[in-house]
Amino acid sequence: MIIIQSIQNRIYELRGERVMLDRDLAALYETETKALNLAVKRNIKRFPNDFMFQLTREEFDGLRFQIETLEKTDHPLRLQIETSKGRGGTRYLPYAFTEQGVAMLSGILNSDKAINMNIAIMRAFVEIRKLALKQTDLKDQLQEIKDRIGEHDVQLSQIYDAIENMLDEKAGQRKWDERERIGFKK
Repeated sequence: MIIIQSIQNRIYELRGERVMLDRDLAALYETETKALNLAVKRNIKRFPNDFMFQLTREEFDGLRFQIETLEKTDHPLRLQIETSKGRGGTRYLPYAFTEQGVAMLSGILNSDKAINMNIAIMRAFVEIRKLALKQTDLKDQLQEIKDRIGEHDVQLSQIYDAIENMLDEKAGQRKWDERERIGFKK
């Protein structure tokens, strides 16, 4: 379960898709990012734009704070990040792989480590999908509760009005019964 949580921390939301960066995948597969990208380029027909895309500078800058946090720790990715930097920061913009792209990687990477890691990655994507569905379900339930409370507010308001009227009538009756009598007294 720890490995799945570690993988989930490496899944980002870009262009409306959940993706993993090439450097994260390379670290999980225990290979170099360059070797992973070369294997992909040799099999580029397997990776259409909806399976893999290269980040724009803006997208990469948006993820940079997360990556810099990673750089400050003693993480296995740190060495890859350090060696991929040129003078101006990261030399190449990373590639992002969608869930289908990661699944396609299993067809071109045949090591036991890659196969086992791919299984774990697929499980992580499934867990994220389940969490998203639960979140949507919770939003629907909250809306239903709000609607019911709204209906109850109207009903409670009517009950409060009826109680106030009854109390006013009782108070009026009590005042009438407690008034000082005039005239003949027994």
